[in-house]
Amino acid sequence: MQHHLKTPDQIQAMRDGGQILAQILNELKHHVRAGQTGIDIDHWVRKKITDYGATATYLTSGIGFPAAICVSVNEELVHSIPKDNLFEPGDKVSFDLTITYHGMCVDSAFTMLIDEEPKSALKHLLAATKNSLYDGIATVRAGSTTGNIGAAVEKTLDRAKLGIIRDYVGHGIGTTMHMPPDIPNFGRPNTGVTLQAGDTICIEPMATLGKEKTHILEDGWTVAMADRAICAHFEHTVLVTDTSYEILTELKP
Repeated sequence: MQHHLKTPDQIQAMRDGGQILAQILNELKHHVRAGQTGIDIDHWVRKKITDYGATATYLTSGIGFPAAICVSVNEELVHSIPKDNLFEPGDKVSFDLTITYHGMCVDSAFTMLIDEEPKSALKHLLAATKNSLYDGIATVRAGSTTGNIGAAVEKTLDRAKLGIIRDYVGHGIGTTMHMPPDIPNFGRPNTGVTLQAGDTICIEPMATLGKEKTHILEDGWTVAMADRAICAHFEHTVLVTDTSYEILTELKP
């Protein structure tokens, strides 16, 4: 794989953009509530992106997605177009957002319940999926491989007895939203693409309480679980360093 080397200024732009994205999503967690709609959230996010001096990548990348953020409710997994249905207490909602700052993209996602603390199976789903993200990140360093990331994610989700989504994967990121390499949520250690210092990648585990089969809804974008099981999605943009990693989209103190 050809590695897309970045200048120090480009990496700094991703650091700065990552903190903007982290702040927007942190504010969103406290803003969203029952009675709102996905369209309400999209309007709120568009204003926040503008206020922070960034750009909504989904709207400017030429892919044709009609909103600034993906809002996936209950059995919806990813790429969901915000809708006008009211959020209800206990709804599972995943928010996936990419922004561009000084020409560089950063991408992050999280899953939450609306106006309720998750209990039993849902609590297990959210906790294990988020844990698998950090277990995958923990393998990242120059000389490690995409297979090491996938194997760590898979091990955590298998141990939690969750369905692992295999049709949708993480990816490289930088001057565009999706770049090589693919970062699957399963794999074998020491296989796949070898990472280099300066690579920037998105690790994004997706898991379900049911079976892993998905289908795309009539809008041509929204990916939902075929068995209508509840699913979860967490994502961070990560910088590979010589000896470790830096999570660019995690809010720093």
